[in-house]
Amino acid sequence: MATAKSLRNFRIVLWALVAVVAIGATALVIFRPPARPLGVTGQEFALNSTKGGAFTQDELRGTPSLIFFGFTFCPDVCPTTLAETTAIRAELGLTDEQLRIIFVSVDPERDTLDMVKNYVEGFDPSIIGLVGSSLEQTENAKKAFGVFSEKVESEPGDPYYLVNHTALTFLVDAQGSFDGTIAYEEDHATAVAKVKRLVEG
Repeated sequence: MATAKSLRNFRIVLWALVAVVAIGATALVIFRPPARPLGVTGQEFALNSTKGGAFTQDELRGTPSLIFFGFTFCPDVCPTTLAETTAIRAELGLTDEQLRIIFVSVDPERDTLDMVKNYVEGFDPSIIGLVGSSLEQTENAKKAFGVFSEKVESEPGDPYYLVNHTALTFLVDAQGSFDGTIAYEEDHATAVAKVKRLVEG
């Protein structure tokens, strides 16, 4: 009898410990959720920056950012987006230390670092331009944000080709994690509200 009672008590204690561990694990997930990936997917990347040196996924941390992918020969979407993002930042009275604007080229075949620098600084000197040294580097950056792009040539070797690409502005918080998007030509008041929420965290 004593042996059966001891075994029963042992089982009760064991199940109690299992319950405590389960509750503790649940609380850990609730109060300390798993770290969110940098960017959208967590893909690592490294691009040349118009501000000097390399810009990697780790550089996303520290300051909220608006990130847009495009190319300097873009006739409409890219200049419109850059003009709108700089206008939103000015409207909210924010500095580049409070909100970064980052332009990533999807056309490294034509876009040199100097070209991108001149292009983005024509909208605002504080805008950061990023260019890959190779198509592979550019592809890694695109994968980090789930971005699509493709060259559209009127004929093989056309030097004036266009590039179809994702026309979203990605909102990245101060921890370097994805916080949403602004669509091309989205309602201005809605876009401003999203940026304000991003910065206020």
